[in-house]
Amino acid sequence: MKAFITGALLGATLAVPAAAQSGDVAAGESEFRKCRACHMIQDADGTDIVRGGATGPNLWNIMGAPIAHEEGFRYGEGLLAAREANPDFTWTEEEMVAYVTDPTAWVREKSGDASARSKMTFKLNRGQEDVAAYLASVSPDYTPGGAAEAGEAAEGEAAPAQ
Repeated sequence: MKAFITGALLGATLAVPAAAQSGDVAAGESEFRKCRACHMIQDADGTDIVRGGATGPNLWNIMGAPIAHEEGFRYGEGLLAAREANPDFTWTEEEMVAYVTDPTAWVREKSGDASARSKMTFKLNRGQEDVAAYLASVSPDYTPGGAAEAGEAAEGEAAPAQ
């Protein structure tokens, strides 16, 4: 029986897409402590998953969401330019890794404006994949390796990255 359970678990692990295995969710949850000075994670019902600051937007359901889409949040000009240049963009783990590694470089690339800047000045030097995996775990509308339609989320559920 023990061999059967072990085999079943191994088979289930191998069946998970590679994109979902790129980061460690538990390590990302721990690494997210650095982010909570500016960001919170609060679900659609208002339950705090991670208490944090409001300088940056709520990161609940960020994966699969468009750039800078949260009503009422005051995004920086660089991120707004990136949204304008990429109207069909949605956050993925890969894009989140690139963004948190160097937000200003990411905004410049996505906006096409060499002088664009991100309001997020903090850069993660390690653990980016883990943070992205953690954010994917608190994004119930996101399907790793697939396109989650931000429009499927109820208004106010999906939250953007800064």
